[in-house]
Amino acid sequence: MPSKTASSPDYVGLVSFLLKPFLDDPQSLHIDCEQLPSTQKIWLRVAFDITEKGKVFGRGGRNIQAIRTLLKTTAASVDQSIYLDIYNEEDSNSKDEPNRRYDSRREKSPHRSLKINKRRNNYPKKKPSVN
Repeated sequence: MPSKTASSPDYVGLVSFLLKPFLDDPQSLHIDCEQLPSTQKIWLRVAFDITEKGKVFGRGGRNIQAIRTLLKTTAASVDQSIYLDIYNEEDSNSKDEPNRRYDSRREKSPHRSLKINKRRNNYPKKKPSVN
């Protein structure tokens, strides 16, 4: 954890406070915070049990997007920028699959694109004009 200055918020505590209610096992939550002293950029890396991914991300990624928005707003209030990376916690029994980073922007609902395509196909077809 980086050394906290008087004006730097406690990002680890904030993320912990926001994520623990979604987790069945709060002990599986691991947060790493890194700040370069020369810049105002902060990287937060969060890992938790893979089975709880759905609860943390929420429907269509709403929960995690709200958490990211709150973190960005908090960081902007002290002229900092923050990046939140989410990793799954590797199961100690299975070493087959490496840790994987999740990006909520890729976790969009597939139904969204179906609705858009459906709307496009519902327009009445043009009839050939008779001259």
